[in-house]
Amino acid sequence: MLLCLSSNHQNASFDLLDKLSVIAEDTTLRLVNSSDFVSGAVVLATCNRFEAYLDIDEPLTAATAVAVVSMLEALSDSSGIPVAELRASIQVHQGTDVATHLFAVTSGLESVVVGEDEIAGQVATALGRARLGGTTSRDLERLFQRATRTSRGVKNQTALGGAGRSLVRLALQLASSRIDDWSRMRVLLVGTGQYAATTVAALRNLGASDIRVHSPRGRGAPFAAKYDLTVSDDFEVDVIITCTANVVLGVDRFPGRHGRLVIDLGLPRNVDPAVAFIPGVEMLDLETISLHAPLEQLTAHDDARAMVRDAAHQFAADTAAEPAIVALRSHVFDVLDDELARASSPEVERALKHFASVLVHAPSVRARELAAEGRLDEFVAGLSAVFDVAPGVAASADARREVGSA
Repeated sequence: MLLCLSSNHQNASFDLLDKLSVIAEDTTLRLVNSSDFVSGAVVLATCNRFEAYLDIDEPLTAATAVAVVSMLEALSDSSGIPVAELRASIQVHQGTDVATHLFAVTSGLESVVVGEDEIAGQVATALGRARLGGTTSRDLERLFQRATRTSRGVKNQTALGGAGRSLVRLALQLASSRIDDWSRMRVLLVGTGQYAATTVAALRNLGASDIRVHSPRGRGAPFAAKYDLTVSDDFEVDVIITCTANVVLGVDRFPGRHGRLVIDLGLPRNVDPAVAFIPGVEMLDLETISLHAPLEQLTAHDDARAMVRDAAHQFAADTAAEPAIVALRSHVFDVLDDELARASSPEVERALKHFASVLVHAPSVRARELAAEGRLDEFVAGLSAVFDVAPGVAASADARREVGSA
């Protein structure tokens, strides 16, 4: 059974999300390795959400409740956040709701900026990390791969995909209300990941040309070469944009200067909140940015939601049908193996013909039984539903004559 524990900008503070993002992946990995009932996990930790997708072994009595309690306790032990506070800030999805939720998240419908572009890549990255850590499972693989396909469908078939909105673009739109001419701004970008690449493109669209990059991990040179930037350790600039991981810049990196703007897109935070109180420095962080997120376009949003619901319904149907399909395939191949075991190579053709006869024997007997009971239409409907075979009127008449003469 699939289970999701979700804490995001809608039900948790950014401070809590900040703490969870630091410890979530290691904590979940330890839970998988130490638990007898959690067979797989994928952790999605972004700038505005923490989510743990768990594959639970159902034979354990009350496995879902046990998994939730174990996860909350593990997160509490690692983060220092009381279990009661975590429980109030984490929503639990289970069963078919897990697919609906993840498909909506991957399609950008649950983001601070509805329809943002980055989240689909972050979901794919989360699955990749789970693969590397050996924590994914067959059901989680199917779930996340279907989520990616659903996201592509939403992007290609609704107006949300054409909007091209993202958290980076929203942050720069807010910054533009404070900046008259981006071409005159000296901008320092701290970070070299996907958000940094998106930020470079968005800055250039606004007219910024003096863009420098600083990498706390020493990755600035290849990033700068790829995007035609300058590597710099000088924080004496007009705009500083941070979007890196596991780095907190203190007040000593931001000497007071009138008109300086700091945009912190990191989670965990990249900039000490005390920087906002330095004279002459204005700071935009995720919490501030989220307050200005635009309302979604209602028609596009409704269309996307309908696509997500349909995709989740189909995923649930496929999941429910899988045991029957597996049983059918097992039966067919067991019979085939038995027949081929009796045959030498020259007899393969005869064995396969005999196999076909064995395979259709039981359904043929059942068809005669149903016809004798006046229920042949049920068998025909079954052929159509299962094999996409639709016998014509003549074939049905022949079947009735055969039954009558039998």
